[in-house]
Amino acid sequence: MYPSILIPMRTVIVDGYVDEPACFGVPPYISPYIRYIAGAMRERGITEDDIHYFTIDGLRTATPEDVLALKKADLVVILSGITVPGKYLRSSPITPGEIENICSLSSGLKVIGGPIRLGFSKEGGTGAKELGIEAEDVVIAKKDIEAFVYDLFENVSLLDPEDIEHRLRTVEEIGMWSRLGAFIIERHPDYPYVMCELETYRGCGRKIHCSFCTERFYGPSDYRPVSDVVDEVSSLYAAGARYFRIGRQPDLFSFHARDIGADILQPDPSVLELLYSGIRKVAPELKVLHMDNANPATIAAYPEQSLEIMKTIIRHHTSGDIAALGMETADPNVVRANDLKAMPEDVLDVIKMINEVGASRGSSGLPELLPGLNFVHGLPGETKNTFGMNYAFLKSVLDSGLLVRRINIRQVMAFPDTRVYGNDELVGKHKKVFLKYKEKIRKEIDLPMLRKVVPKGTVLRDVMCEVHDESSKNELTFGRQFGSYPLLVGIPLTLPLGKFTDVVIVGHGQRSVKAIPYPLEINSAPLSVIREIPGISDLEASNIYSGVPYANENEILGKVQDVEKLLKYVVV
Repeated sequence: MYPSILIPMRTVIVDGYVDEPACFGVPPYISPYIRYIAGAMRERGITEDDIHYFTIDGLRTATPEDVLALKKADLVVILSGITVPGKYLRSSPITPGEIENICSLSSGLKVIGGPIRLGFSKEGGTGAKELGIEAEDVVIAKKDIEAFVYDLFENVSLLDPEDIEHRLRTVEEIGMWSRLGAFIIERHPDYPYVMCELETYRGCGRKIHCSFCTERFYGPSDYRPVSDVVDEVSSLYAAGARYFRIGRQPDLFSFHARDIGADILQPDPSVLELLYSGIRKVAPELKVLHMDNANPATIAAYPEQSLEIMKTIIRHHTSGDIAALGMETADPNVVRANDLKAMPEDVLDVIKMINEVGASRGSSGLPELLPGLNFVHGLPGETKNTFGMNYAFLKSVLDSGLLVRRINIRQVMAFPDTRVYGNDELVGKHKKVFLKYKEKIRKEIDLPMLRKVVPKGTVLRDVMCEVHDESSKNELTFGRQFGSYPLLVGIPLTLPLGKFTDVVIVGHGQRSVKAIPYPLEINSAPLSVIREIPGISDLEASNIYSGVPYANENEILGKVQDVEKLLKYVVV
């Protein structure tokens, strides 16, 4: 039995970050779950002053006051769960050891939840014991953590967690909690530069689910009212948010889709117009509005409706947007064996359609809307030939001149109650082939594709400088634009962190670009950077450098053959 505690009480929310197929919450992103938890507490009468919020990165450099707040908390809520692990630039998700340390530090009730409930250990366990925690005051929320936190309170008392039924929250509840919890973004260490992940719905409307799908655990598609999403954006905007991504759903095109008796629901373009125009109305000076997931099967089955939706998105969004397509494989046998979404020829048609309406370059410097492709390996039916089919598909896309912004290749993660669970031998069956194939795609597909998407001389606007590369002997700053799957930019200078800068691309890696500030202040630039100016030879760069400082542009005349080309990129 856990002793009852009365409101007012001290609470702490620890953001251990989430990364799911349909939700991202690693900085600069903030997941909707954090806002729902805060909103649930507010609806139960806990004041904003009694809700403390820490990211795990913040706790890693905690002040004595932060540690004291954690120790004195009556309730500590830890959000965690990485079901599709990726590579992170400057943040890393919470570890089991850190969860254990937080739990041992606090004497209050600890509630752990989020995607972590789907399984943490190899055996798929979801209890505190699988985390190495042996304590009566630690509980795992087995369904929605925000609903569990809300149900912990009855009138003004904190109840015994054993008395609480684990359940899913309702769309009506998160409609309220998302607005009440909007204030929490102001506590984020990156504020106001936080990207707010928005949820339109969850669950899958397909009658037959993909073999590895975890979205089906939420049941049939549970759509939020458009007005609720718009009201949430309004609350976040009032709290200072300017960066948004409509990312928490398995397929944006299927938001409020119609069931006409087919396996694939029919999109309703009018709903997406209401959503996007509504967001633009309540957040008129937003900086970023992007999307994430799109089911290629939906677009292929309903091209007219999908084309109308794409035009709506481009009319209201900000450029650099990506429609991530869950292709999974180009092997028809794997598609059939796992009840996947679309055949390769369908996906190719979708890539062409998105390129037709979205490939033009926008104000950010990137194309308006491009497809992204997700591939999953280790599925039933996979053979060595599968890798060749995937490569051949991507090569045909590249050779045809079509643009793809990003290609994600991963091994399947099998969770309990999915059809692939327990088939671990499938994942490791072609490991050596997988690694060679992945490297081949990075070199022979990603690199030339990136050169097409952002050629040398392309100017990218508003790149946030995030980290300095301490391992490099040379000066190097890494930055990204805010958006869906932002392009990593390496700048060969030590620039102030947390600041935006415009850059011009001067080189390409497999999944990143090299760039210099735009326009380049010629009088303060080192020779190594002047050499990077597009179209300038090493000799011309030396001539330019030998003449600094310049009083005006006229003094540069004669230093280079094509002075107009130079003045496109520099300023005196």
